Amino acid sequence: MKKEIENREDLYLLVSKFYVKLLKDDNIKHFFDDMVKENTLEDHLQILVDFWDNILFYTGAYRRNAMRPHLLLNQTKPFQKEHFKIWLNHFNNTLDENFTGQLVHAAKTRAQSIAMVMELKVNQL
Repeated sequence: MKKEIENREDLYLLVSKFYVKLLKDDNIKHFFDDMVKENTLEDHLQILVDFWDNILFYTGAYRRNAMRPHLLLNQTKPFQKEHFKIWLNHFNNTLDENFTGQLVHAAKTRAQSIAMVMELKVNQL
């Protein structure tokens, strides 16, 4: 049964299920190969929980530059327009499959903005 996004546990469920989709998608999974090989995926998921906790609940839990690691990754594994569409589609589907409520809309809106800004930034380089 779908529920509202209420806490960090819900955010962990969101990002972990989202990454299951990303890691199964042949068009995008190569971006995550190093995390899987280096066994740092769990650390990354916790960072994402902090990120979304800050975005949706204004906790101040995330104090990093979210763009920097993606710009660095883009240097070795360039992002294409299609990658952002795939990322956003998987994120939105994961939200819709597991949650309901106003924060779902807020997360989708923010994810759309993030994808758009990131795409613009990587194309400037």
